[in-house]
Amino acid sequence: MRRKLLPFLMPIRSLVFIVVFVLISVISRKELKDISNTWSVVASAVNIITIAALILITRRDGGLSKLLNYEKGRTTPKQVIGMSVLILCLGMGFMYLSGFLCYGIIPYAPPMMIAPIPVPLAVINLILLPVSTAIAENSIYLGCGVGTINNRYLSVILPSFFFALQHSFIPTLPDIRYMVYRFLSFLPLTIVLCIIYRKTKNPMPIMTGHAIIDFLTAGQILATSAIPGFYDMMTAL
Repeated sequence: MRRKLLPFLMPIRSLVFIVVFVLISVISRKELKDISNTWSVVASAVNIITIAALILITRRDGGLSKLLNYEKGRTTPKQVIGMSVLILCLGMGFMYLSGFLCYGIIPYAPPMMIAPIPVPLAVINLILLPVSTAIAENSIYLGCGVGTINNRYLSVILPSFFFALQHSFIPTLPDIRYMVYRFLSFLPLTIVLCIIYRKTKNPMPIMTGHAIIDFLTAGQILATSAIPGFYDMMTAL
């Protein structure tokens, strides 16, 4: 695939999530809200498909490492720690602010994001979700987006927009306020990450910090899945 076509992969990821959740709803004969707890498993599955597709698309041009401009030994522990703290602070801060703006509650967190799933899936997803998300999302929005769009402004605006937008459909729910809340929660963070990547062209601090945050989320899902009553306790806070 020619380099100039890679940015068009960004909006496709959001469409894939919509299609997958709707198909699961139709096949299971359940409403979208009743399958929302499966979001982490769906995300991992879509991530794997995304990674496989990108490997095929970029195999003649150096693969994912070249797409992301990865260089071995370039990243320091200090960079990883700093990026992890930045992602955690910006992510949680704007999530709470968006919750207040959309729901009038601080702190607000959608209960389905830590809802229990079968324990074996939760165990597998403890590693699969953070690793696959870090590779898939950053390959799409940083590699295919920031890294291939020449205009300095559009190279940040478009990837950060679609980076945040995809979260509006994970999980997919027919609820406009929820979708706006999810979009606003992530937009400031995705803008900052795209700016940093455009300046440094080093994906590893962002990917590692991203994986750590998703690992914490997957850990919460495992806890609510394995510990009786823990989900009710968490959602009551």
